[in-house]
Amino acid sequence: MDPLSDVLSLLRPRTAISAGLDAGGEWAIQFPAHEGIKFNTVMRGSCWVSVAGEAERLRIEAGDCFLLTRGLPFLFATDNPPPPIDSATIYDYAVDGIATCNGGGDFFLIGGRFAFEGDHAGLLFGALPAIVHIRDATNQAAVLRWALEQLALELKQGSPGGALMADHLAQIMLLQVLRLWLASGKQSGWLGALADHRLTRALGAMHAEPQRRWTLVELAGLAGMSRTTFAERFRDVVGQTPLDYLASWRMRLAADRLHRSADSVAAIGFSVGYESEAAFSTAFRRVTGRTPMQYRRTVSL
Repeated sequence: MDPLSDVLSLLRPRTAISAGLDAGGEWAIQFPAHEGIKFNTVMRGSCWVSVAGEAERLRIEAGDCFLLTRGLPFLFATDNPPPPIDSATIYDYAVDGIATCNGGGDFFLIGGRFAFEGDHAGLLFGALPAIVHIRDATNQAAVLRWALEQLALELKQGSPGGALMADHLAQIMLLQVLRLWLASGKQSGWLGALADHRLTRALGAMHAEPQRRWTLVELAGLAGMSRTTFAERFRDVVGQTPLDYLASWRMRLAADRLHRSADSVAAIGFSVGYESEAAFSTAFRRVTGRTPMQYRRTVSL
């Protein structure tokens, strides 16, 4: 798989809850803090989005997609809103997954909330702003437009298997928004590396063979860059040196296996490039602050 697929697979969305909002007239809705990532797309109308702690609010319009990445409270509101209502006052009475405010008709939004297992979400979302905004996304990606249309139908029709279908469609939408963000030129951090085909070749090699004793010279060669240029470019974009990134990726893979398998610590260490259990345990503790067995016991509780 490619690096983005590797990371998304490692994150394993624990929940993908899809819902809709149908609003009319002037309104304001306050949403509480949330776990994971919120994904939303405006199908009709427009409103303002404000995230707690962010100085500027964002205007979203029909066709726009956006991710809320920090889990902070946020507000949706029209241009001249009344005092905000709490989201629970309408979402607790949603019908077929669609909450209605003021009778609906002027504004329609659909979206989902993704919660992720473990401590890996920061790798993907840590470098993103509080609101990732993709303007007119439905005209940029046929896949996203199709998924949005299908998700809207699933929410409205309540067909057999609709919940499972909505979950998978929402995940497709999340991936497509990340692709559009990669193409926007605004990204930084780990996602920024995926926008650079030279760095992507090096990342792909480390992901494909994490157990290999990669050298900086080998990785620079794959990227088609000099050793010094590659090292500086990788550090500037990703925020880590290439070999530090490799070490952290190995530990993420090892943590996942410690959580999900009964494999021995030595076998897991060998699979990610360590020839002895002691060397692996030392490296794992340096990165995570816990020994492999302490980690396994903690995540198994």
